[in-house]
Amino acid sequence: MKKWKPAPQEAVAAFEAVTAGLPGAEPRKMFGYSCVFTKGKMFAGLHEAGMVLRLPDEQRAEFLRLKGARQFEPMPGRVMREYVVVPPVLLKAPGELRAWVEKSLAYVSSLPAKPKRNSGGSKRPKNAKK
Repeated sequence: MKKWKPAPQEAVAAFEAVTAGLPGAEPRKMFGYSCVFTKGKMFAGLHEAGMVLRLPDEQRAEFLRLKGARQFEPMPGRVMREYVVVPPVLLKAPGELRAWVEKSLAYVSSLPAKPKRNSGGSKRPKNAKK
């Protein structure tokens, strides 16, 4: 099992600055990284690759034209289709980055809420036969 490296400090600082005080954002950790969720779904977060955002097709295509932007591939060959890695140039532009984070939040807010899982983790009722 691969051990993740910490997110780059520049990405951590930018993430904290642009996600602070976002309405409807729920800060949580995922795989040890800071992330923000809405309606149970992640829209932005940190990873050893840097800061990642979830965007719809059209906005994602626009984002990927930015110098240094790329699709998020947490493991070789495992591209997370809707996620992009924020390029270093955008980490240094908090106003522009905040606008992209707000687009990500708006997109994920428009998706159906994730159904609540039962706390046992199993989808089978406790009295079901095996």
